[in-house]
Amino acid sequence: MKKTLILILLTTGLLASCVSKKKYVALETQLSNTQTTLQKTAIEKENLEKRFEIIEGRVAAYNAKINSLQESNNQKFERNDVTLMNNITKDNMRKTIAKVDPDVLQNAKTIEDSINIAVSYNLKKSITNKDDSDDVQIDIDKTVVMISISDKLLFNTGSYRVSDKANNLLQKLAEVINSEPSLEVMVEGHTDSRSISTSVLEDNWDLSVKRATSIVRLLESKYKVSPEKLIAAGRGSSIPLVENDNRDNMAKNRRTRIVIIPDLDKFFALLDSSETAAVNFKD
Repeated sequence: MKKTLILILLTTGLLASCVSKKKYVALETQLSNTQTTLQKTAIEKENLEKRFEIIEGRVAAYNAKINSLQESNNQKFERNDVTLMNNITKDNMRKTIAKVDPDVLQNAKTIEDSINIAVSYNLKKSITNKDDSDDVQIDIDKTVVMISISDKLLFNTGSYRVSDKANNLLQKLAEVINSEPSLEVMVEGHTDSRSISTSVLEDNWDLSVKRATSIVRLLESKYKVSPEKLIAAGRGSSIPLVENDNRDNMAKNRRTRIVIIPDLDKFFALLDSSETAAVNFKD
């Protein structure tokens, strides 16, 4: 009886030891896998942070360049260097102004305003069709050209995949960018204030960045724009044009903005009054 009891106790102890050892090995394996995953995640995070720093640096440098160019061109305007435009440029400006809506011309208070209106008119004619003209807005501030394109011309709702209907506009935009080697372009994605969270989109910041990147990739891969000319930036819903208080206003805020910074001479080249020729920045 005693021998049997001792045998039972020994067997139980051995079984317990085996179970404990299996659990230990399993936990040790789990710990090793977790450590490997954490290490991999840390490396990925470090790489993403480095990439983000590079992008931030390029955006900061681009904004500094915009400010510098605006100041330089503003000084030229103030010195009346505009009056030094050659006769062909002046003639093109007069022809363009004659086509502009008189209501728009009422806002021109200076020669600079008139030139901006003429350039906006020609550039819009060059990159849009009649059907999509209302969805493209061109603003100019001291020769910095800002083209705002409604998202309905570029993307489906909540998507960052570029629509096929954007091909014509992007091709014409690429022609403008490719016409002058010194041009640099920043593509900004903007959203409305509605929250978004899906399996592939974390939030509005994520959507705006992916949209800007999608445009940049397409300009490079399909329309042969040199990648060193391009900068992609996401603004999320942080810079609305109007309050996000109704459907129409939210539609206005969902946009992609293309920022181009030509110098003054290249800017004047946009006064080419030909509606059929492609915009050409070259002298």
